[in-house]
Amino acid sequence: MSQEEALRRPWKEGPEGSGGGAAGWLALSDDDLLFRIEALGPQHDSDAVLMEVVRSERHFFIRQEAAKRIRNSELLKGHSSDRHIGQILVRVMNRAEDVAYLERLVVESRHIEVRKAAEAQLRRVLAAAEKRG
Repeated sequence: MSQEEALRRPWKEGPEGSGGGAAGWLALSDDDLLFRIEALGPQHDSDAVLMEVVRSERHFFIRQEAAKRIRNSELLKGHSSDRHIGQILVRVMNRAEDVAYLERLVVESRHIEVRKAAEAQLRRVLAAAEKRG
């Protein structure tokens, strides 16, 4: 088992933590939580609860799916050092105002997946700006 595999969070059949400390969506099993996340419509108002999932110790796939549903991408910027969340974050950045942040991620991210995703998104944003300008 590689060091990366050893650090992965296991899929959980039951709620996060033990002793009933979790509340709300985090009290759900991973399967139920994933169902709840995927059931959100495009105009949901659940960014706050989704951010709880992103900040949680849940399996990376659950946190990544929650990040994909966040409507306000600014909320994810504090989590760019998490390679799974960072990849999602850069994919939703498409405004000229995002260029500086993407450039910083290309230079500073320690995760190759985030750097590569940021580089690709930066090319898209710059190409779109060039077409408009």
